[in-house]
This record gives sequence, structure tokens and C-alpha cells, in this order.
Amino acid sequence: MSWFQLDPESIARRIQETGSSPILPSPAASAIRGVLGFTFVSVAGFAPWAIGGRFFYRWVGETGMYLACAFVFIGLSGLLLHRLILGPGSLGRFYRVFGVAFTAYSVAWIAGWRALGGHPGSVVGLLAGAAAMGWALCRAFGSNRSLFRVIVMLFVLNALGYFLGGWVEESVAGWKGMSLLGRQLARTDRRTLAMLLWGVCYGIGLGAGLGLAFHECQAQARALLRSSGVDNCAS
Repeated sequence: MSWFQLDPESIARRIQETGSSPILPSPAASAIRGVLGFTFVSVAGFAPWAIGGRFFYRWVGETGMYLACAFVFIGLSGLLLHRLILGPGSLGRFYRVFGVAFTAYSVAWIAGWRALGGHPGSVVGLLAGAAAMGWALCRAFGSNRSLFRVIVMLFVLNALGYFLGGWVEESVAGWKGMSLLGRQLARTDRRTLAMLLWGVCYGIGLGAGLGLAFHECQAQARALLRSSGVDNCAS
């Protein structure tokens, strides 16, 4: 996909043209970067629902609220996660590829969730979203052979964060044993906190998935750099 210029040859050429020795992150380093960056993004992305939900439901409806959340997710992700892409010029390229991938993920997730509703709808939506996002990323990076692994990474880690977050949200919002906290926070404040904690769990799960997915999609680019004699590359 020339619009992205993220195929292995383009990435390797841009790095080689700089004349510098890049640091190629390990899977763990990529996952950590994804977790740290996307957790912050996720909390901000959950804020329209957790803090401004009444406003959005009243004036623009549920669809408008989802669009606002997606706008925050896409807008902040580039600033915090663009270094997941190797080489110079990563910010603009990240916005392009992630904008497409996250939009596809959101549309597929909402369609799956609305089709069935409840936990079955969530599972189908998460799987459809992971497939859509994984396909978009692998196509952009010219890494179609990694498609199955990328989809599995995104689905498993996203689902873990999503369902753990849902459990945390329900537990905190309805925890009757929180007597001390209950005296300090109004019920609505506890509810808001619970919803934002869901965002934390969601961010950790999908952030780890994104970090590993971007790392996997650039395996061929790293191999090209190593074969060309690039030194000082961390594995």
C-alpha cells in the first residue's frame, strides 16, 4: 500500500538513508510501549462515556458518543504510540494506518455487538474487530503471512482486558463493602471511577496486543536491516 509506505523495503530504506544505527525493540519492549501509551489513551477515550455520557446520549445519541470516543482514541494514539513504527516519519504514517485500522475495528466491533448483544455480542464484536484491525495492519505492512498470529494476539489480549475491565467496573460500582469510600464519594462518582477503571484494563489489554501486532508486522523489515549489516540492533 503505497499510501502508507510501510512495506519492509520502504522501512529498511528509510532507516538506512539516515545513516544511523537503529534500536530494534524486542517483543516485550513493544508490548510495554503499547501498554503504557494505550492505557493513557484508553482512559481518555472512555471519558466521553464515563464523564459525559448523559450529555452525549441526550444531544447526539449513542452513535455520537461512540464517534467521540473513537476520535479521542485515534487523536491521542499517534502521539503516544507512533514509535511502534520503525524509522523516521513514523508519526504521520501511524496516524494513517491506525486511523484506518481503528475505524475498521470500531465498525466491526459495534456491528458484532449490536447483532447479538450481551456477552455473546461482545465476543463476536471483539473477534470481528480484531480480524478487521489485523487485516488492515498486515496489509499496510505487507505482512500477510502474519495475519493469523496478529489477529490472535489482538483478540486474546483485547478480550482479556475488556472482560476483566467489565468485571472491575461492576465490582467497584456495586461494591457494598466500600463503606469508607462510599462516604467520601457519591454513588455517581463511584460509577465514573468504575467506568474509567474499565478503560485502564481495556487499555492494558489492547495496548499489549497493539505492541505485539506492530512488532510482528515489521519482522521482515527487521530481517532486512540485519541482513544489510545494520549494527547495534537490540533483539
